[in-house]
Amino acid sequence: MVESWEFEVEGPGGVRQLSLSNPEKVYFPERGFTKRQLVEYYLTVAEPLLGAVGDRPTTLKRYPGGVTSEPFYAKRVPKGAPEWVGTARVAFPSGRTAWQVCPGEPAVLAWAAGLGTLDFHPWPVRSGDTDHPDEVRVDLDPQPGTDFTDAVRVAGVLREVLDEAGLAGFPKTSGGRGVHVLVRIAPRWDFIQVRRAVIALAREVQRRIPELATVEWWKVDRGERVFLDFNQAARDRTVASAWSVRGTPRATVSTPVTWEQLGEVDPDDFDLATAPQWLAEHGDAHATLDDVEHSLDVLLDWYARDESERGLGEMPYPPDYPKMPGEPTRSRKA
Repeated sequence: MVESWEFEVEGPGGVRQLSLSNPEKVYFPERGFTKRQLVEYYLTVAEPLLGAVGDRPTTLKRYPGGVTSEPFYAKRVPKGAPEWVGTARVAFPSGRTAWQVCPGEPAVLAWAAGLGTLDFHPWPVRSGDTDHPDEVRVDLDPQPGTDFTDAVRVAGVLREVLDEAGLAGFPKTSGGRGVHVLVRIAPRWDFIQVRRAVIALAREVQRRIPELATVEWWKVDRGERVFLDFNQAARDRTVASAWSVRGTPRATVSTPVTWEQLGEVDPDDFDLATAPQWLAEHGDAHATLDDVEHSLDVLLDWYARDESERGLGEMPYPPDYPKMPGEPTRSRKA
């Protein structure tokens, strides 16, 4: 058994010297993928991955012993991090603050993977302003009885609604059964406003296909429908980035696709072994995500309309949040 692998990684900061312990340790028993293969994967997709997480405070979802070990979210810079690992300060809903990893070069991705990081969970903000998101993320989460095909159907309606609001959405597989859709926005709105915009968007999708889409906060009320998880837009809530390996037995990868490809692929098509080939053949479907910064004015007008005309205002926040302004009770109505 090789005890360590010494390697170099080039980047904007120069050549970094890294050492990976136990490189042949199997991280994905079902597929036989090793710790070294995980690191090599992240170096292969470093360019588009840095497009997704670069200059963003990023939570590391770590599986120290591989996919079969108990994962945890590292929301603070790990002790002993190299001095060239970028950082950004964030404030949590509790008011506490912390310094998080802020990837800026391929070596940071390799270093994080060496710590057992399978997926990267970036905040929807840049390091220079961590209170104003520049990205809307819509998480389409299939509930029991539904699957990826249902999420794709809901995503098609979501695309229509986004178009009507003057927004361009960029889809990707979640790496599981769901779909994520990203929208670049100008960093003019705070987390509360962005979340309200997502609520308005989700409600409009539900109105159009109530038999398949839901915004019900209580799981028991969702039925066999796809949940548009508006709380993923709340402060400190994140989704796995594009090109992240997920903690699944198959080592699936959250992969950007075009709207046309979304209806043709299966989430299991993309894994640690096949995603680099997909990237080489098709390119990064999110390469133009940054081209236009959109406005949330239309969605916030919809939110105000729903509130004044339909009596629909705030929705419950996650259970660990402090009570938020205008929030209804988190107790389920009988």
